[in-house]
Amino acid sequence: MTRFLSLCVFRPQPSIRGWRGLLCALVVGIGLLTPSRAAATVRLPRLVSDGMVLQRDADVAVWGWAAPKEAVRVTFLGKTYRATAGADGKWRVKLPHLKAGGPFEMSIAGSNQLTVKNILVGDVWLCSGQSNMETPMSRLRDKYPDVIAQATNPRIRQFEVPMTYAFLKPRADLAGGKWTEANPQTVLQFSGVAYFFAKEINAKYQVPVGIIKDAVGGSPAEAWLSAEALKQFPTYEQQGAKYKDSTLVASTKQRESAAVASWYQTLYKADQGQARGQQKWSALDYDASSWATMNVPGYWADQTPLGPVNGVVWFRKEVEVPAAMAGQSARLELGTLVDADSTYLNGQLVGSTGYQYPPRKYEVKAGVLKPGKNVVVVRLISNSGRGGFTSDKKYELTAGGQTLDLRGQWQYRLGATMPPTPGTTTFQYQPGGLFNGMIAPVLPYAVKGVLWYQGESNTGHPQDYQALMTSLIADWRQHFAQPNLPFLYVQLANFMAAKPEPGESGWAAVRDAQRRLLAVPHTGMAVITDAGEWNDIHPLDKQTPGHRLALAAQKVAYGDAKVVAAGPLYQAMQVAGNKATVSFTSIGSGLVAKGGGPLKGFAVAGPDKKFVWAQARIEGNKVVVWSDQVTNPTTVRYAWADNPEGANLYNQEGLPASPFTTAADVL
Repeated sequence: MTRFLSLCVFRPQPSIRGWRGLLCALVVGIGLLTPSRAAATVRLPRLVSDGMVLQRDADVAVWGWAAPKEAVRVTFLGKTYRATAGADGKWRVKLPHLKAGGPFEMSIAGSNQLTVKNILVGDVWLCSGQSNMETPMSRLRDKYPDVIAQATNPRIRQFEVPMTYAFLKPRADLAGGKWTEANPQTVLQFSGVAYFFAKEINAKYQVPVGIIKDAVGGSPAEAWLSAEALKQFPTYEQQGAKYKDSTLVASTKQRESAAVASWYQTLYKADQGQARGQQKWSALDYDASSWATMNVPGYWADQTPLGPVNGVVWFRKEVEVPAAMAGQSARLELGTLVDADSTYLNGQLVGSTGYQYPPRKYEVKAGVLKPGKNVVVVRLISNSGRGGFTSDKKYELTAGGQTLDLRGQWQYRLGATMPPTPGTTTFQYQPGGLFNGMIAPVLPYAVKGVLWYQGESNTGHPQDYQALMTSLIADWRQHFAQPNLPFLYVQLANFMAAKPEPGESGWAAVRDAQRRLLAVPHTGMAVITDAGEWNDIHPLDKQTPGHRLALAAQKVAYGDAKVVAAGPLYQAMQVAGNKATVSFTSIGSGLVAKGGGPLKGFAVAGPDKKFVWAQARIEGNKVVVWSDQVTNPTTVRYAWADNPEGANLYNQEGLPASPFTTAADVL
């Protein structure tokens, strides 16, 4: 057939005549109406690709698509597995209980043949949640330079799932992604938490570790539930159902994008600092002598007559640079800014960031710094709320081994006043969308367990969180067909300013819901209320949660009954007089007050539910709590705050106690 096609295609005739013309017409017609057997009909999902890590000691699915009824052969480690594609073109084979090792190759053959190379067999972990699971090692390079420099390890690999949402039905395959071996360059894109976890598991068990990074910043738990699981939550189900209307989604995107674009266009035109026909306020020689001043870091709503204005405010600071720094490459660090900035040094744009969370670490080319007066200018856009410079961060200019402190008085001037930026629909946060787009395509892939770091986006409605997560765990276990799938998660870190008195906290309520989630079998929790940053929702310490997840994995997933995998966990309370005695599990070698001194972080209330700080002391393996202000204690809380600063109950293994309330309900 190939020969006849070549006659037709490569030797065209002015007209079709005789037997050759008739045969050519028949062959070409058949080729147009039916798939050519020479065409590659067997194809694989993105996950089943070069460099993949397959799960050891489990039934491993290898699947894909082919022509209907096409016979497919998968050959791996000297054995051949056969399947026939269904009417929908889907096929699947099962590789039973592989042993750790590699690298290996796999052959998949139908009418065409594919080869998957550099395969390892080890442990695969699905790493999901929101931005703190997503945060890459590149964000952490200043904190862990040696870890990154020593990251070469082909037995640790990551597959990053692209952000994709879907509402009509689950997607069959991922939109992209590939398996990547860890080295000092590639590790920069690895999830920080997952990498530290994988590094520890690989070192302890000497098996390859595969990370499937499947997380979306800002995503709430309900976005990761399947349609079936959402039926338990009618409000969320109805919320997600309206986005099945693709016309509505498209029109909403168009309308909201146009409104936001219009806002920025209006801002740009109104910004006096960029007005046509005038000298730009970013210019090195611009005369800013008439500008007012404010202290940096800080927020202009707190310090200036501007109040909580939105729009754009320009900031300017003159810096004396010694000759030893001049002419060299430099780094300009400006903490985190609220919300978006364009930053100039001596009139040259050195960096720009579109939202508030990323640390501003701008590299400055050699030759920009000059001896004597240099000028830093920040054009800062406030989209809503309070704009400014986040406190307790680095604000400095470094070059040639010297550092100049940029904190202190800066000049400022209002460039333009605007209403808050128009709101937009974050489609990836809507119920069910991320399950369909990012979990469903992964489901056939065998995994050792799940790592989960999420909850910040549910602190506004913490009363739902325990039920949502209980459902999510059962949902994923059902879809993975692994009823005992280990599910390990990170409890929320400490965040926001510490408060002097006991009070209510959505963050504390979510933490307690996470603690109660341990009632679900085969779960584990990493407590990190000692590893956060009060002024950053993305704390840089990702080694601590990675390590504590690895401890939980040793117990839950690897069956090490001797490991102390967690700090003290509330068990029960007994009351006698004005004293409450609290008992714990997971006490390890015993309870301690970290750093010595009295226990802190305990509060107590009577029937009126008015909490006051309490005294507390360790007696054996229990803690006795009391306050002279409460004669009939009914409830004890520990570390119940957004930022439970000073809470110091640990076990002797150095693991912190989980925050808790003794009340029957989270709230």
